[in-house]
Amino acid sequence: MAIWLVHILKKGARHIRVFGFKSFITKLPQKVRAWTLRFLAERSRTNPIEVPSEVVEANSRYETVPRVRPLGPLQVFSIPSSGRRVNLVTDSINASSLFGGVSTSIIFCALLAKRLNCQLRVITRTEKAASHNFSEVLKNNKVAYKDNVEFMYVDLFSTSIDIDVSSDDLFVATSWWTAHSCLESIEANKIIYLLQEDERMFYPYGDDHLRCSSVLSNPDIKFVVNTELLFEHFVSQGFQNIAQNGQWFEPSFSSYGSIAALDQHSPAKKKLFFYARPNNYRNLFYLGLKTLDAAVARGILNPEVWEIYFVGQDLSTADLPKAFKPTIIEGLNWAEYVSFIGSVDVGLSLMYTPHPSYPPLDLAASGAIAVTNQHGIKQDLSRYSNNIICKRADVESLLQGIEEAIILSDSEHLRLENYKNNKLLKDWEKSFECVLEVLQPI
Repeated sequence: MAIWLVHILKKGARHIRVFGFKSFITKLPQKVRAWTLRFLAERSRTNPIEVPSEVVEANSRYETVPRVRPLGPLQVFSIPSSGRRVNLVTDSINASSLFGGVSTSIIFCALLAKRLNCQLRVITRTEKAASHNFSEVLKNNKVAYKDNVEFMYVDLFSTSIDIDVSSDDLFVATSWWTAHSCLESIEANKIIYLLQEDERMFYPYGDDHLRCSSVLSNPDIKFVVNTELLFEHFVSQGFQNIAQNGQWFEPSFSSYGSIAALDQHSPAKKKLFFYARPNNYRNLFYLGLKTLDAAVARGILNPEVWEIYFVGQDLSTADLPKAFKPTIIEGLNWAEYVSFIGSVDVGLSLMYTPHPSYPPLDLAASGAIAVTNQHGIKQDLSRYSNNIICKRADVESLLQGIEEAIILSDSEHLRLENYKNNKLLKDWEKSFECVLEVLQPI
């Protein structure tokens, strides 16, 4: 291996002289870079980060179980520090994963690296990153970031790729399972958990719920919480660690312009959008179906006047009610999604958790009327817009919400006035301003 390394270094000697060793290392293929850094770490007597033996034993025993494998430790080895670096750890930044939370994590990490004047690395775990998506997200959200970004794919089911880590590395986890993996091999005070939902609610009471609760209770992680509402929820649930080590932010909606649906003045049918994700149980797909079926049956939604669109994923025509034939849309990219939302009059988007979720806010930002459900501390979303109607999560209440939304959508003056008075932010730097101030001394 030593002979191989000498050959590599000789070959890159000119690059090293001109740009430095660190720049040379980043140009190497991922596996070659890992081998080179591991060899240098061993030669310089830099000890690899040790994972407790009981953790190694436990993970080797359960690593073949699909539900458990994502919780295994990041495979890391230590190198001498060459400056601070922000590491975004997420499953994927590819097209099917880019909406909502993943896009927010990209924006946050870009702004954090920019504020700390340091390098940025994106570590994906389920598929190799389509790197152009990173710049697309920033461009679509009007976030300026000109520095280079390193992309690293660490397959969940492979132990052959290690991640080089120094004492100055910071890790931004995007879910409880990525936070758990980081905690297995990284010091907790080096981890920032971008918390965008009460993820305990993804599971019944069992192993996953318990492990998630354990990560959320960690007293040493720094938490960055998506919305004040979600932050208040965790505090009300007794998470004093989040109250003490957490900061909240409100998201921005810079992609949306004027109200296209009001500007058209066309005789075409009005549009109702249903956020349809049958395999994401918290989106209450079947409650939404039952509500829309009843709305058509009772004449609240007249198919002669309204075109109904189901936008989401994993949709099957077998699930659809017989009273109407919706237009099914799947696989929209961000630009297509923004364009479609801008043409919508009313949206039904359900989320059986305390976070407001992005679609109702997207709808309000585009000038549409959003109907969503209440849950726990989430009782009213007029703090964002008076064009968001919150109702109890039952058919009769949601039907009332749809009736109110239709009346409001027909009242162009009031709808436009509410849109103009939206309290939604439009600048991501402003969204994260206070958070970044607190994280500055890291």
